[in-house]
Amino acid sequence: MAIGVFDSGIGGLSVHHALVARLPRADFVYLADQANTPYGGRPGEEIVDLVRAGCDRLFAAGCDLVILACNTAAAVALRRLQQTWLPDHRRALGRRINVLGIIVPTIEAATGLPWEHELEHRGDKVEQLDVLGVFSTPATARSRVYEIEIDKRRQDVAVFSEACPELARLIEGGAPAGELKGVVESHVRGLTRRIGRPPDRAILGCTHYEITADLFRAALPAGTPLIHQPGATADAIERYLVRHAEYDPGQGGARRFLTTGRPGAQNGLVERFWGAPLVFDSL
Repeated sequence: MAIGVFDSGIGGLSVHHALVARLPRADFVYLADQANTPYGGRPGEEIVDLVRAGCDRLFAAGCDLVILACNTAAAVALRRLQQTWLPDHRRALGRRINVLGIIVPTIEAATGLPWEHELEHRGDKVEQLDVLGVFSTPATARSRVYEIEIDKRRQDVAVFSEACPELARLIEGGAPAGELKGVVESHVRGLTRRIGRPPDRAILGCTHYEITADLFRAALPAGTPLIHQPGATADAIERYLVRHAEYDPGQGGARRFLTTGRPGAQNGLVERFWGAPLVFDSL
């Protein structure tokens, strides 16, 4: 069998890269829904339908475990799919399948606490507040998933989200570095104005943004820690596979890259990030 990695486009390659490095012998199928990218501005029900279709295609391609390497997909669709679609689909396929996301590992990394931990009481005086900035798509920002889930676990962390409506589309299209730099800097300034000061830490809450992490580092004050979703996700999936031996990730090191959009070589930004030319096949 294999592990499926799903994203609306090329952003999930940042998570896929970390997973391949952590699990080099595992078999992977990456699916980019480039015919419908970006997801960030779409209505919630439309996102749920697109993510369900992508997962279905990966299960049909032989994957038993699918990772939603997309914050928008995980924030909007994951819980719905786990609760209302997966149980019946498992029975229909007659095998164990599951869908996991990248938000839980990111929140664990941001809070330093396991997902199961929630505050038992509130009201203790907070001496110093840790200000966490989240750069994300509009759909992820609207979901307020980071604000809600971190608040359940830490009273001393204040979360501020900055929606970046065009950034994923620009990265997907291989926009020049100068254009990307200007957009990143404008969003860092916007978040800083709303907070009243720069954030103490930041989450790049869209996997596309990881491809331009150097631009965020340059725009934020020197030394501002970035919480990296790819590494946090790779840690979590490695632990999950140890706990769930029923999911066999394969041993052949196979790599397939599929797209619902135009097949062929991807843009130069992706090639520089991946470290080699990357060709997607038609689904």
